[in-house]
Amino acid sequence: MEEVEIPQYFLCPISLQIMKDPVTVVTGITYDRESITQWLLAAAEEPSCPVTKQPLAARDAAAGELTPNHTLRRLIQSWCIANSHKGIDLLPTPKSPLTKSRVHRLIRDLNNPKTFMKSLNQLEELAEEEKNRKCIEEAGVAKSMVLFVVKRFKEGEVILAGLEQALRIFCLVWTPSEENKSIVNQNHSGLIPLILQIMKTKTELDHLKIQAMAALKAITEVSNSSSLEGLTQQFFSKIVSLITQQTTIQKQALHVLIHASQLGKNRLKIIESGAIFDLIELELSGPGKRISELAFCLLANLCSLAEGRQELLKHAGGIAVVSKRVLNVSPATDNWAVQILAVISRCSGTKDVVLEMLRVGAVSKLCMVLQADCEVRLKKKAREILRAHSSVWSDSPCIQEKYDGTIEGLNRPFSNTNVFVYVHRR
Repeated sequence: MEEVEIPQYFLCPISLQIMKDPVTVVTGITYDRESITQWLLAAAEEPSCPVTKQPLAARDAAAGELTPNHTLRRLIQSWCIANSHKGIDLLPTPKSPLTKSRVHRLIRDLNNPKTFMKSLNQLEELAEEEKNRKCIEEAGVAKSMVLFVVKRFKEGEVILAGLEQALRIFCLVWTPSEENKSIVNQNHSGLIPLILQIMKTKTELDHLKIQAMAALKAITEVSNSSSLEGLTQQFFSKIVSLITQQTTIQKQALHVLIHASQLGKNRLKIIESGAIFDLIELELSGPGKRISELAFCLLANLCSLAEGRQELLKHAGGIAVVSKRVLNVSPATDNWAVQILAVISRCSGTKDVVLEMLRVGAVSKLCMVLQADCEVRLKKKAREILRAHSSVWSDSPCIQEKYDGTIEGLNRPFSNTNVFVYVHRR
């Protein structure tokens, strides 16, 4: 292809490429629409003009307030046509920027049985483009999706055309604004049964279940105490059944249970649903780092209750799994695992339990924590556990001789010479 010299004023100052849709900002500088839109949306604080450094309004791009430079576009198009034989491509016709009025029309069409599917498809297509989401969010689409699915559920139509699209749109444009939090809590009693019904339905529509769980995660994160208290035993039984499934909804299920377990009543319901056993079995299967972090966070919440600790101790591998994961996954997992060992040691530390901790290596791991590069507070908690049962563990090889042959050595300040172990995180 013959080399062509491109006029300098045809190039976007940001991308340094030929402008396909030149627009002018309030400072008088012209940029390609896509480049300046991304610049404005990515600005952490008040954005400025890339060339003049003068302040710009961050909402200009989302609100469609950038001024199209039609004259420059015609010049670029004419130049492209004149040089097409040299391999220069013609400019595509630019799309009109999304406006709130268009979004509001699509929302109104949701109430019409003849047009709601077309409206949902268009909203989904628009929401998939990040540049449109600010406009869609400000138009109240998240609220509209909540009202749409609740209305359909109350009409007795659970698995219906458009439900997956509506939930996906909700997840794409969701932000935890005060208005969105309010609408979710007002419709909590309609949203939760709907999602539960979707998860219980035997259907090939796996994508529908994925969107339902993603929506449920967003909902529980902003649910108030009153809404969380209304969650039933049936609800928790279903969600708990999902945490051992090797599917894309496993992580969302753990998130949902963690947020719901903020209330003591819900923790008991989760425990009664068999969550402790399932969490231990999940860890025995060797999940990924993020799943382990979530699983241990939930396990720590549940072990704050006597019923949770009792269930963990009933499982033959309960204490062993907890101790095995210490210093083996991540600092977050270390924190939760040591917290579990601490509450078991303090509240359920019978002689049998304490000896079990020694037998499965929990005591050795606590000594390793003192040697490892961990946070001071974690070392302090490990030391407190070791002190609490020094009379039982004083004969342990991992303590005896490592502290000059006396358990009182644990009372000295932390020192890398106190415990001779080598710790390696995988």
